Amino acid sequence: MRRIWIVAKNEFLKRVVSKWFVFTTLLGPIALVLLFGTIGYMTVQSMEGVTKTIAVLDRTGRLGDAIAMESDEQVTFVPMSIPEDSARRAVLEERFGGYLVIPDSALRGVGEIMYYSMEGGLGSIFNRRLDNVVNRAVEDLRLADAQVSPEVLAILESDLGFSSVKLTREGEEAGNAELYAVVGFVMGFLIYIAMLVYGSVVMQGVIEEKLSRVVEVVVSSVRPFELLMGKVLGIGAMGLVQMVVWAGLMAAGTFGAGAIITFFVSPANLGLAADATDDQVLAAMDLQIPSIGPDVFVWFVLFFLVGYLLYASLFAAIGSAVEQQQDAQGLMLPIMLPIILSIIFMQGVVENPGSTLAVVLSLVPFTSPISMVVRVAVTEVPLWETALSFVLLFATFLGSVWLAARIYRVGILMYGKKASLKDLARWIRYA
Repeated sequence: MRRIWIVAKNEFLKRVVSKWFVFTTLLGPIALVLLFGTIGYMTVQSMEGVTKTIAVLDRTGRLGDAIAMESDEQVTFVPMSIPEDSARRAVLEERFGGYLVIPDSALRGVGEIMYYSMEGGLGSIFNRRLDNVVNRAVEDLRLADAQVSPEVLAILESDLGFSSVKLTREGEEAGNAELYAVVGFVMGFLIYIAMLVYGSVVMQGVIEEKLSRVVEVVVSSVRPFELLMGKVLGIGAMGLVQMVVWAGLMAAGTFGAGAIITFFVSPANLGLAADATDDQVLAAMDLQIPSIGPDVFVWFVLFFLVGYLLYASLFAAIGSAVEQQQDAQGLMLPIMLPIILSIIFMQGVVENPGSTLAVVLSLVPFTSPISMVVRVAVTEVPLWETALSFVLLFATFLGSVWLAARIYRVGILMYGKKASLKDLARWIRYA
């Protein structure tokens, strides 16, 4: 244990004191939030800054005025009685942003609305808006032609609000399901990225020491198993520090999300007084901040730690079996596949955290570090399930360390040959 401690301490200290570690730990999450916030802000601003004039070729002769009334600062609808060739030429000459063709059968509920432009639209949001504008005008006119009574129109136009409430054994928690899903996605992706990054650091370190022949000197005084465990634990300690800091920042961000959101929102834009409270602003926005308990962040750190240890030991074994990182790609695929599957099925876990798929993924050790953390973030998982998942993950880590150590002791001193999966299996069986 003393020799493992020496190796782990060396691996930990030489990385923790680096500027890269300090930057990613303290400023990384903030920079990430600012990046996505800037992207979102610029996206909204770019959409708000777009102004287009759309020619409306109404073949029914009755919808043009109703559609024109939907014009605003961004889109102006201009009804025109011109041939389609003329409208096409006007768009190509950039006198119009595009033109709509409404078939004469539209008021019978038959046909298809066509929009022509040089961009093919401004994306799905813009196309959806055009679709809604025309179909709403068609619907209103068809209802008027059918002489539908005002009472029926009121029923058709009514729209009830919708809120979701999370049930727990302690009571009820109001909150938007979408926000719980966001927290789950963020935690899942953080663990995914961290396991890959730190696992790759372990593998790269092993490859570099093997190429420089430093390992030949080191193993003269340290057993290969001790060297392996020291590397894995030292870099794991670095990752643990980073994850604890990130979990603390996420907890603080969650608890202070209301104040952060309302800081960027003007109460006047919501029809509120300038001295409106944060709760009043959030209520006007129909936004409820999810209440996330500290146990979620504790499980986040624990599953990351043991998940990292599991994959880092396997990455180290692969690093010992090759002489350059390019040769490791084929050996990494079987190990990477469960992590990739966790990300592929993350949407399904978020949408239905109690499904058989979600439960199985959260119990299988190679996928549980991501899947179980996502489930814990979006719903209340029975304690026995979480504990069982963690125990299975830890037991698998112990087994993986035993296998990795047997590969490592042979591969670390093997040169001049690219190892195959068959070679690794043979090294494991060596006495």
